[in-house]
Amino acid sequence: MAIFFRALAILIVAGAATGSFVHPASAGEPIAVVELYTSQGCNSCPPADEMLGELAKREDVVALSLHVDYWDYLGWKDTFGSAEFVTRQRGYARANGRRTIYTPELVVEGKTHVVGSNPAAVKRALEMAHARARNNLDVSFVRDKEYVTVKVAGTSNDARRAAVFLFRYDHQNDVAIERGENAGKTLAYHNVVREIRRLDTGHAEELSIMLPIKDLKMGGRDGCAVIVQEEGNGAIIGAARLALAN
Repeated sequence: MAIFFRALAILIVAGAATGSFVHPASAGEPIAVVELYTSQGCNSCPPADEMLGELAKREDVVALSLHVDYWDYLGWKDTFGSAEFVTRQRGYARANGRRTIYTPELVVEGKTHVVGSNPAAVKRALEMAHARARNNLDVSFVRDKEYVTVKVAGTSNDARRAAVFLFRYDHQNDVAIERGENAGKTLAYHNVVREIRRLDTGHAEELSIMLPIKDLKMGGRDGCAVIVQEEGNGAIIGAARLALAN
């Protein structure tokens, strides 16, 4: 994938490409990011996977499913599992002074950690996240026939450096599990992250990044999200998502 971003161009906002304006939620509505760390080999994960599917339908949530590989030894190799996602989950644990990681773990706005199958805990975490997200940077997309331009605007109250990440994902994958703790089940997974790319590092204010649509869709991906996050697995300070099916 070394050529993935060879056509990427970083532009000043005033020079952004023109096109249709795409926004993930109605004007002024805060967006909360939830990351579910899950595994096809974990028998306590299916309820959390199902809940993430419901969250993925909401306009005020960027819901992402990140599959880990540390349960593969139980007899079933997760078809989406990635050591990179384990590293990201461990980074969250370190940032929050925790020694252990688990599935299903839901990380909300990079700050709150809850059991992903606990509806009451998820509801409370989202309420707090949406309250905080009202002060986030504004992240949006402008799309034309060949390119998507990611635009970040606003002023962050935090002086810490931030990174801009691109998450490419599949909206839904149904998997027949043949072995392990979920053997015999066919499970649906939603917004399955297949790649994370760092687009830019800085204070992430007044930024515009142009991406070729054909590269965003590479490998059959049909959705993407852009997340602005404080360095070191810190708080998420801006996010948006975009469907790529058309």
